[in-house]
Amino acid sequence: MARRHREQHRGETIGWLRAAVLGANDGIVSTASLVLGVAAAGTGHAGIVTAGLASLVAGAMSMAAGEYVSVHSQADTEAADLARERTELKRDTVAEHRELAAIYVGRGLDPALARQVAEQLMAHDAIGAHARDELGITETLRARPLQAAAASAASFAVGSALPLLVALTAPVASLAYAVAAASLLFLAVLGALSAHVGGAPIATGTIRVTVWGALAMGITAGIGALFGPLG
Repeated sequence: MARRHREQHRGETIGWLRAAVLGANDGIVSTASLVLGVAAAGTGHAGIVTAGLASLVAGAMSMAAGEYVSVHSQADTEAADLARERTELKRDTVAEHRELAAIYVGRGLDPALARQVAEQLMAHDAIGAHARDELGITETLRARPLQAAAASAASFAVGSALPLLVALTAPVASLAYAVAAASLLFLAVLGALSAHVGGAPIATGTIRVTVWGALAMGITAGIGALFGPLG
């Protein structure tokens, strides 16, 4: 008996990967930039750490809320489309069969085979066939608001904790340099990892993430130095 082979495609992981990478990247850049800006303004060590901790908490909550609202809107749209499709299937099954067959003809099947495929798929799972081939909704890619929110919040918190830990442990005199260097290293590793998992060129992903992170940190530090001590 032949063993069943299931290929693992990168597209199956792109949803959680996107949320995790964006969250961690935002966490590193946001917290490191804030820490550098506050440090450049002449704030003491306790104030710098407090600002970094506030960035972690506020950023994680913001990421979770934003991702939940965004993905929930997608889920609502999917649910509405599926409800409408169920109604159409009950009202005119023949027309829905023709519609599905026409989709398969457009993909290259001859009309007779397309009708046969549509008939068999609808007999097995009519709404599933229309969801997948007409609406583009699959179980793998369906919107999951709570998972997306949790992934974004957790990944932001992890990313944000990295420069915050450096700020906690580095001497005040070299804190800005340590946070900047460590954060760029973290961003480079993150860029390389995400590029590898996503199948993209590693060098390109690493440079892109690092350059934009350096730019954000540099601008924020410049603003902090420009306006001087807070209060």
